[in-house]
Amino acid sequence: MKSFDQLGLSEPILKAIKEMGFETPSDIQEKAIPQIIDGERDFIGLAQTGTGKTAAFGLPLLDRIDPDDPATQALILAPTRELGRQIAEQLNKFSKYQKRVNVLAVYGGAAISQQIRALRKPQHVIIATPGRLIDLIQRKSVNLEELDLLVLDEADEMLTMGFKDEIDKILSYAPDTKKTWLFSATMSNDIRKIVNTYMTKPIEVKINAKQKVNTDIEHQFAIVRGTDKTEALTRFLDAEPEMRAVVFCRTKRDTQQLADDLFRKKYKADALHGDLSQRIRDRVMARFKNNDVQILIATDVAARGIDVNDLTHVFHFALPDDLEYYTHRSGRTGRAGKKGTSISFIGGREKYKIDRLQKQLDIYFQKVLVPTADDIYEQRIEGWCHQVVDREAANTLSPKLLRKALTLFGELSKEELIEKILLHELEKFSYDGSGRDLNETFKKPTREERMRNRGGGSGYNRSGNRDGRRRKRSYGDSSGNRSKGGGRRRRDRKE
Repeated sequence: MKSFDQLGLSEPILKAIKEMGFETPSDIQEKAIPQIIDGERDFIGLAQTGTGKTAAFGLPLLDRIDPDDPATQALILAPTRELGRQIAEQLNKFSKYQKRVNVLAVYGGAAISQQIRALRKPQHVIIATPGRLIDLIQRKSVNLEELDLLVLDEADEMLTMGFKDEIDKILSYAPDTKKTWLFSATMSNDIRKIVNTYMTKPIEVKINAKQKVNTDIEHQFAIVRGTDKTEALTRFLDAEPEMRAVVFCRTKRDTQQLADDLFRKKYKADALHGDLSQRIRDRVMARFKNNDVQILIATDVAARGIDVNDLTHVFHFALPDDLEYYTHRSGRTGRAGKKGTSISFIGGREKYKIDRLQKQLDIYFQKVLVPTADDIYEQRIEGWCHQVVDREAANTLSPKLLRKALTLFGELSKEELIEKILLHELEKFSYDGSGRDLNETFKKPTREERMRNRGGGSGYNRSGNRDGRRRKRSYGDSSGNRSKGGGRRRRDRKE
């Protein structure tokens, strides 16, 4: 493996990344940077979330900027405002020792008047969400006539979110002489159309993400009833009090409801979804990064900007329909060379989903059990007792207070006193159903379920009817959300 010194980066950039703790480049960084830092060809980088794509394009991009030229020289398109802000934050750190490079992120959900004022000053690099950028271009606040470089980051996600027309329109404003770098987790047919239309003989680099996933992330699943998932989550949290996690839900409503439920149970939890204002989203992310929030409940789209290197766990309250979304979700943990755990909650008849993920993503899932109340009690009491024994008191207790306590506890035996102290310590853990076992057994799918999972089924005619009867619409995923035909899923994709 090469070092950053061997990739052709300038001394100011190398000094900044060394100060940030970067030691060796990731696979995508090692393969992409030498190709694009001085090259005059378009570039395609295919790598999964969490593999270091921001530095892969950000470092050579900054080295191509001429600080003495006030024109906008580079444009980075990102699917979400969170990701846009994260990219801007990283570029500002990377350029710390360069001659002044102005970087600005513009996105919806924030006051456009403030962004227009900022754009009156020279901005060498603009990071933008597609909709807000078009608005600013039409208001003549952004000029792309001298653009040298266009980066499409998370291109697959932008197309999934329906930004195809916006991307086409933005590219129509950019000069033909620009270079285009496209970074994506997948190469779909729609992305290939963009490549064929707007890029010229691009260099393509693809990173084997499966090896990365198998190395850094442990994939697990637990079979739990839909109504027990919240309590199951709290038991995992109680079993590992140092855990930092992101929990993925399907809808904005489910996300907020789970966050509210956990907050009422005294857990340090908060929600991140599309219905929140930008001010609240910024506040939530700041609290999460400062460890004031332990558990972040998020939708897939809202979580795109999350870039925290010390996440220990990712939970899937409901598995996504798209396999790529599972990869994006689980990739939030296991970053920067650290290990992570991805835990999926499934219903008794959903084991086939795990089998499908194992086969198509070439990863192994370990079945785990939800901790029982007794497991948690034993673990927490053992840890608490060790803390008491090992603790070195900063101050000594006054003899008067000690005599007072001995007098009050004088009628209790040692065993009675310890029992009362332990019961007091355990009062913070209250489980529904008197600590019942939440683990559900695997249920063999019915014949109709097996046929549906295979994408069809004998006994149904071409119109979808069985024996001439009207086929009922299915609403059957374990989280209670519509799996076919419902309007909720379509609305959530627009968040």
